Amino acid sequence: MSSLADTIRRHKSGDPVGVYSVCSAHPTVVEAAILQAAADGAHVLIEATSNQVDQFGGYTGLRPAEFRDVVLGIADRCEFPRERVVLGGDHLGPNRWQSETAEAAMAKADTLIAAYVEAGYAKIHLDCSMPCADDPNVLDDEIVAGRAARLMRVAEDCAHRSGTDLPMYVIGTEVPVPGGAHETLGALAPTPADRARRTITAHRNAFGESGLDHVWPRVMGLVVQPGVEFDHLQVIDYQREATAALRRILDDEPHLVFEAHSTDYQRPAQLRELVEDHWAVLKVGPALTFAMREALFGLSHIENELLPPPSRSNLIDVIERRMLANPEYWQGYYEGDPQSQKTARRYSYSDRLRYYWAEDEVDTARQRLLDNLDRVGVPMPLISQFLPNQYDRIRAGELDPSASLLVIDRIRDAMRPYAQAVSGVTL
Repeated sequence: MSSLADTIRRHKSGDPVGVYSVCSAHPTVVEAAILQAAADGAHVLIEATSNQVDQFGGYTGLRPAEFRDVVLGIADRCEFPRERVVLGGDHLGPNRWQSETAEAAMAKADTLIAAYVEAGYAKIHLDCSMPCADDPNVLDDEIVAGRAARLMRVAEDCAHRSGTDLPMYVIGTEVPVPGGAHETLGALAPTPADRARRTITAHRNAFGESGLDHVWPRVMGLVVQPGVEFDHLQVIDYQREATAALRRILDDEPHLVFEAHSTDYQRPAQLRELVEDHWAVLKVGPALTFAMREALFGLSHIENELLPPPSRSNLIDVIERRMLANPEYWQGYYEGDPQSQKTARRYSYSDRLRYYWAEDEVDTARQRLLDNLDRVGVPMPLISQFLPNQYDRIRAGELDPSASLLVIDRIRDAMRPYAQAVSGVTL
């Protein structure tokens, strides 16, 4: 039995356990996730989103097999067993090609699904919730489910043909926008229970009509809105009393749990409540690169204290210059006057800055920053000033004060509440 299947089995038998999914393609975040899993004695679930990794390379420049090799290479370097690495594909469907006709977009989605399954990804989120150019503005459940069934058929055929393990699936028509809300949020209502039931029924019927009834036990997750989200400046916290009716819809589904998207920045108690309330899969992404940015900006301030201007990496300035020169990833998201936009570019919860770490100039500055600080050494009082949690761990003998490990440990600070929440241990 796979680790995912075992977790679902345990959860459905009454053990309040779950799994958190690391939705980031950045190698430093991947390394942090693997090191956290090693410390916990757990498997690690790492998911690539369709806009990050696709058959054309996505914004990372990586195809599914290439991203797999990156992750497994990091696992090897960390001496983490490959069999404890679980890979998933998030929002797989026509998301990247919404400006095309439905048939053209779905043809590309067919190829996308095949590339993920043939590369051995064990968890596949079938997301056909978004309308294409010739679709109505809102798709009904039957259309979405029919397209999901088409992609499932592709996935199953590819798995049999390539000899890879048969994947587990996630479905759902009420899917949050990848990476957080675009607009400023007000009140946020959970998915109504009757709507979630209709989603399950539509997918079950569509799979049956496509001759895929036998696959239903491998549909492990349903994406619904538990009432959690974040935008640029605020976080909407989970309110468990609002989901009492929604939670009951899984009572008669022996293999199905909820999957919660956009759980970034939820407080530890709320993460635990989500798992207890059957959101057994917690997705996190921007909060991890947000934590990485916090660490790197802190180290950049330390660098300014220790080195003369000609020797500095000027990482923050380099990022700002690149974001202004190439505004496509933030300009449609951050509103307001120039100062408000500048603040958002650097510090917003939605962390549009994450799209720029892979640029050569930015990555070169990041590496120069780390090399500079390792060369001169970072005085402990400065670590206390800018990275106080890491300071405490260094003082306790739990952390080496190298610059790269300070960054990784700060990312793990954002992961530790998730590890605790899914462990089944009461907080």
